[in-house]
Amino acid sequence: MIPDTIKNNPMQHQQMANALRFLAADSVEKAASGHPGMPMGMADVATVLFSKHLKFSAAHPEWPDRDRFVLSAGHGSMLIYGLLHLTGYADMPLSELKNFRQLGSHCAGHPEYGEAKGIETTTGPLGQGVANAVGMALAERIMAAHFPDLVQHNTYFIAGDGCLMEGICQEAITLAGHLQLGNLIGLFDDNGISIDGSTDLSTSEDQITRFVAAGWHVLEIDGHDANAIDYALVTAKRDPRPTLIACKTTIGVGAPTKAGSAKSHGSPLGAEELAAARAALGWQAEAFEIPEEVRSFWLEAGSRHAEEALSWQQKLQNNPQKAEFERRMQGVLPVNLDAVFADFIQRLEAEKPDLASRAASQLVLDTLAPELPEFIGGSADLTGSNNTRASSQKPIQAEDFTGHYVHYGIREHAMAAVMNGMVLHGGILPYGGTFLVFSDYCRPSVRLAALMNIRTIFVFSHDSIGLGEDGPTHQPVEHLAALRAIPNLSVYRPADTLETAQCWQIALNRQGPSALILSRQKLPALCREASPDYSAQNGAYILSDTQNADICLIATGSEIGLAVSAQEAMDKIGIKAKIVSMPCVDDFLQLPESAQDSLLGTAPRIIIEAAIQQSWDRLLRRGDCFIGMDGFGASAPASELYRHFGITTEAIVAAAQRIK
Repeated sequence: MIPDTIKNNPMQHQQMANALRFLAADSVEKAASGHPGMPMGMADVATVLFSKHLKFSAAHPEWPDRDRFVLSAGHGSMLIYGLLHLTGYADMPLSELKNFRQLGSHCAGHPEYGEAKGIETTTGPLGQGVANAVGMALAERIMAAHFPDLVQHNTYFIAGDGCLMEGICQEAITLAGHLQLGNLIGLFDDNGISIDGSTDLSTSEDQITRFVAAGWHVLEIDGHDANAIDYALVTAKRDPRPTLIACKTTIGVGAPTKAGSAKSHGSPLGAEELAAARAALGWQAEAFEIPEEVRSFWLEAGSRHAEEALSWQQKLQNNPQKAEFERRMQGVLPVNLDAVFADFIQRLEAEKPDLASRAASQLVLDTLAPELPEFIGGSADLTGSNNTRASSQKPIQAEDFTGHYVHYGIREHAMAAVMNGMVLHGGILPYGGTFLVFSDYCRPSVRLAALMNIRTIFVFSHDSIGLGEDGPTHQPVEHLAALRAIPNLSVYRPADTLETAQCWQIALNRQGPSALILSRQKLPALCREASPDYSAQNGAYILSDTQNADICLIATGSEIGLAVSAQEAMDKIGIKAKIVSMPCVDDFLQLPESAQDSLLGTAPRIIIEAAIQQSWDRLLRRGDCFIGMDGFGASAPASELYRHFGITTEAIVAAAQRIK
């Protein structure tokens, strides 16, 4: 029974919800494109959430201790745009809503991070927002464990049937249940409709039982009953488990012929249907018109935590952890980190260890982790293979969030999206690992990190046929090209321990995402005495030079060793070769063309990489040669595989003789 203390003014609620509904429907109608049904159906839920429960201040949109709200069902983007406009966000005026889905508008077809304050993440690919929300909730718990006087807030998400069908959602909810993220509350738009029609066409799943099995607290309510919504949110905030509130709704509610059907899902209602919906719901205002009284209700909702936001700022000023908290939330690295790297690199130059780059990466992490308290590592059940856990890092667990390492389990896709959510929350610098071949499982989340230009670091080990006996199912051949094809993602494949350290340093200092590609097999320390400028900062450098080179050998990772041996063999037969190590093709191609030409020179090029050629086409000219893979690998020891596929010193020398 709902207690008497939970009472909503039915008239006020209905007016506020209708304002939200028809802003959505009118914007879609004007654009002649979009999804009106979901925001119309979830307007009641969103109205109660934003007016009574969500801790935020439209005047202070970046308040660090605000609640986070994620619209995972991003096709219903007009819901969040309407909410931001009505509650008074300065960068969401009515003109933006009228320009919905048009070039340059903050109101893109799906919500895009950075387009307007209050949009906490980019959503649209279904299920991603759920996993991002898990990451935000996890970040809050970690930050609260380290800054207990400054951090205490919740994360809410709205998800639809489509979100819950996606595989990433299952990965994310089981991780959230395992970690008992009681600060996470999901609102399920349970309308039973997808684009094709009724969800009965494609699923018979009992979502309630599924979430309960994953360790969630689950409530079922009428999603159009304001009192029931209110009470469910009150109850959810009191439970120590993550909560799913299944809100039974009618998609496109109010539309006389299209409500409750796929006809209101992904296309405008049409002028006649929209007018009839206005009449059915008693909304007399014209398109984009908000009655002053209703607007005042919404602006009050957007300002009700303004004083709390200001008092929190005052609390921050008096907190002894102020400087450290602000540093982490602003994403600024510790001032001593460059010095730590300099000392570490100097040590590597002296010791010249021969290590697999995954083991070299572990050395970097062991050095960095004590200096970077915001550094949160993890692996998709491959910790010992990826070498992603620093010796100083203890696990994060449901009963203790003071650790610095997440055991993500076999959840590659959720791991990547959860890390994105942690970055978006602020205060956390996450990295997580799996095998390079499984980057396919992570790819949609990696792409979104690049689209949002956020500093997520993806660690992919076992980088080529060099992993050997595990065979072609585990040997990545097309994955380097696939990752390099993602705009704004820098892909680093270091050739030895020193390059690995340099690549980590570059990745940490980037604004956008990075992928570190690491070997299983041991790599020899490279000889750099003849190369005074061997920094990987520009993506490439001359490892070994010669006057008037006949051939330019370009390689990455483990194939640099082949280039060195080929150079020695060529020298014996009178062919002069220089070697360019190119740990990051992406960064190199950002250089001016003149700088690229100066580094590579005019001699014919031989590019060597135990992967497919595709990502190298921009550097190959007529007459140049690529030595690598043109198909899948095989199961055998690594040395045999390199011979079998013709990635050898002899093949490089023969190619040089043909093209010089």
